Order: sequence, then structure tokens, then C-alpha cells
Amino acid sequence: MRSTHTEGAREAMPAAMINPNPEAQWLLAQARNAAFAEASHGRLGQGMALLAGALEQEPLSHELLSDMAALLLSAGELAHAVRYAREALVITPHHGASLYTLGFALAGLGEEAEALRVLTQLLTGQGLISLEREAPELLGLVRVELARLQSRANEASGASAAG
Repeated sequence: MRSTHTEGAREAMPAAMINPNPEAQWLLAQARNAAFAEASHGRLGQGMALLAGALEQEPLSHELLSDMAALLLSAGELAHAVRYAREALVITPHHGASLYTLGFALAGLGEEAEALRVLTQLLTGQGLISLEREAPELLGLVRVELARLQSRANEASGASAAG
């Protein structure tokens, strides 16, 4: 897995790396599509390898980082999914798909308070607009998970108040 940090790297990158030309964008889209095609055929490792190769070419692509996070989430690699989603969010703070992956991975790791915060953020403002634009079919899942996390938080606060 990659171990680079994007926080300071963005300022050091030339504008062409941050905003690739149309041909580079097309190549990135091809890599993303191929990665998800591999994953849809049960070859998650192959999909992740394709994304890793593309990330070597475009390390500051929030789409590639988010896609890697999504594949890692589906593979059950929750801690790695969190890391990639956070890297994507450093570049594009309100990216709906990255917030989705981060929230679900955190919930899977048992970090329910943070997952609740992330999923609440996702259903407001720019996060919601982004998710509605890119993956509106995920909104129902977010609402169900958010309700589950809120219920658990209410139960926990009720139990601590009773104790």
C-alpha cells in the first residue's frame, strides 16, 4: 500500500498534476473503469493493482484515492479504506463518495462516534450535493446506517445515565 501523505504535497505539485489535461483525465477514467470491472468479477486484488498503478501517475487524484478506499472497504480492509478516504478528503473535503466510505469503514472498525459525525456531515451541504450527483443510490444506505448509529448512541447514553 502507498504511504505518501498528500497534505503538503499538493502545493509542491505542478498545476498539470493537479488538473490533468483531457487525455490524462481519459486515461484515469479508463483505469478506474477497468479497476471496477475487475472487482465486479471478483478480482479485487487486480482492481486495486490497477488503481495503485494509476495513483503512481496521479497521486493527487481524489477520484483514484476514493476508488481505492471503496475497493478496500468492499474487501474488508477497513483501516486501509479509512486511510485512502481521508487522503481523498484532504484534496476534496466534501467528496460524497469518500465521506461515505470513511463513515462505513469507521463504523465497521467500531469507531461509531466518528462514523456518526462523518455520515451526518455527508447528509448536509456539499457532501450531500456531491453524493447526490455521483451516487444517489447510496443515500438510502447512508440514512439506514446513520439511524442505526444514532440508535446505538442513544442506547449508550441512556445506559450511562441509568448507571
